[in-house]
Amino acid sequence: MVRSPLPPVPSRLIDVEVADRAKRGAPEALLVLEGAPPSDVPAETGFTGADGEVQLLPGAGGPRWIVGVGKGDPRHFRAAGAAFVRAAHSYADAEADSGGRPPLTVQVRLPESAGAGDYAAFATGALLGGYGYRVTASDSPARVRTVRLLAPEAVVGEYAAAVSRACELARATGLARDLANTPSNVKSPAWLASTAERVATDVRGLSVTVRDEKWLAERKFGGILAAGGGSAHPPRLVELSYRPRGATTHLLLVGKGITFDTGGLSLKPAAGMHLMRTDMSGGGAVIAALRAIAALELDVRVTGLVPSAENSVSGSAYRPGDVVRHYGGLTTQVDNTDAEGRMVLADALAYGVATYRPDVVVDVATLTGAMKVALGLRTGGLFATDDALAERIRAAGDEVGEQWWRMPLSEEYSDAVRADLADVRQCPPGPGGITAALFLREFTAGLPWAHLDIAGPARAEGTYAEVVPGGTGFAARTLVEFAASYAKGR
Repeated sequence: MVRSPLPPVPSRLIDVEVADRAKRGAPEALLVLEGAPPSDVPAETGFTGADGEVQLLPGAGGPRWIVGVGKGDPRHFRAAGAAFVRAAHSYADAEADSGGRPPLTVQVRLPESAGAGDYAAFATGALLGGYGYRVTASDSPARVRTVRLLAPEAVVGEYAAAVSRACELARATGLARDLANTPSNVKSPAWLASTAERVATDVRGLSVTVRDEKWLAERKFGGILAAGGGSAHPPRLVELSYRPRGATTHLLLVGKGITFDTGGLSLKPAAGMHLMRTDMSGGGAVIAALRAIAALELDVRVTGLVPSAENSVSGSAYRPGDVVRHYGGLTTQVDNTDAEGRMVLADALAYGVATYRPDVVVDVATLTGAMKVALGLRTGGLFATDDALAERIRAAGDEVGEQWWRMPLSEEYSDAVRADLADVRQCPPGPGGITAALFLREFTAGLPWAHLDIAGPARAEGTYAEVVPGGTGFAARTLVEFAASYAKGR
């Protein structure tokens, strides 16, 4: 058996623990609010305490860091955690290169005013800020393995519980990043499906069922089969199920799983096509969220569907002008084969609604370039048929540090979705993000539904806060927190 050249999935993140006692010999960092630097910090360092600012202060007893947390908002603590871990990793690697002994554990003292949420936010930043994904023959650099957060003895239990939960959410983001970053010469629909099966095996209560192309053809999933028809790698539908006993609410999460997107016959420009390995970021977020929801044992039933295909160019690829019949019978007139995401989502939405009769439906996808133009690269677009649902998602994002902006489902464009040759058309004229959402709404049977367009924030070109270049894992934490909001007592 040929060994995969890729890093393991999920990637191993650092460990974060909470304790009331310092570990002897482990270097320390002190978190400082803006404008309140310690008296022993030399003025010439210019340290101000701005969020993410890190200063190394060498001493006879070993290294010591001071780290700014700005005004002390959760986002500032996340940025501080990320910046500190990067600095600690760099120090460990430099020590190893010079023949020294790199620290495996570093410890952190937070401001006295910090609460459980601040500890959790710092842990999130520390876990994700040090994330990296590289396929290389070089030896791995030296890294810190454990971050120890020092807390008063009376609150260690409470703060440890908050940090433990934050770690589970961060692991969801890390897994979603892994799935997005995996190169598409490995990441076929079958690989994505088998990986979902594998990562679910160690989580109690989570089951995964994979539907192959024969099953899809027998049940007339025309959208998935059309989008994947030009590839040598046949499509899959991944079904994840978490059914805790006594749960009274059922959520359906649907994520776009296009493992590579050439644009099909409506070919994409070559310049950015190599980035299309991340076009399954919505599906990755759903897989990662289901794993975390089960691991946290949330009291809500959740079904996840990831329709997965590779949109390629060949003699069997679908064409502009084709008419495709989706699961359930509704037909779509194809305008542009590069709008394959809505084709696979339409099948999955129709199937999920008809089969499971959920209370709420949410889909997430890297769907439209229009949303990148409208909102930039750090904010997700939120469309919803229900005000309370939209607010619940927005609040979940705020809680975990992912920003959403509600977009209008403008009814004046709904007639544009109608087609001449079929029931609906795939790429109606008008504002691209809105018309794509209106198209998907046709397959939701009037249920409370939200569409999350993450075309902008799903991938990053540079480093900021806890985000590093590559797949960002955006939406995974929001989906977990969203599901948690339906648990008992919330």
